[in-house]
Amino acid sequence: MAMAVGKKGGPMNDINVTPLIDVLLVLLIIFMIIVPNTPHGLSALVPQPNKDQKQNQDVLNRTIVVTIDANRQVAINQTPVSIQDLRNRLEDIFKTRNDRVMFVKGDPSLPFGAVAQVIDIAHGASIDKIGLITKAIENE
Repeated sequence: MAMAVGKKGGPMNDINVTPLIDVLLVLLIIFMIIVPNTPHGLSALVPQPNKDQKQNQDVLNRTIVVTIDANRQVAINQTPVSIQDLRNRLEDIFKTRNDRVMFVKGDPSLPFGAVAQVIDIAHGASIDKIGLITKAIENE
């Protein structure tokens, strides 16, 4: 706190805010460093087959796999479907199901934007969990 002598009214008290601003800036820098900066993205599931147990035929019949080939042709369980009709078909399939899980398998030569478009359409069809199938997982 600084004290200045006034002209007519006697001594005048003034608060010197310069040290307070320095403390404020130091606290701001500390809090910026402490707060974690974690990126938020889409959560993806990777199917992990159980090698000890044979796969149940009912589970295989209920599994939905959307494939995208190199020509950007989309298919649901080997049934061709247009990209415009994909959302309606997925909504029809998952209308009566409790588990809303789907897998996406894309051609390795495709840019990820094509796969992300299918994932976005699936999220629009209210599918909860979407897994990605890669060549390494498929060969296991």
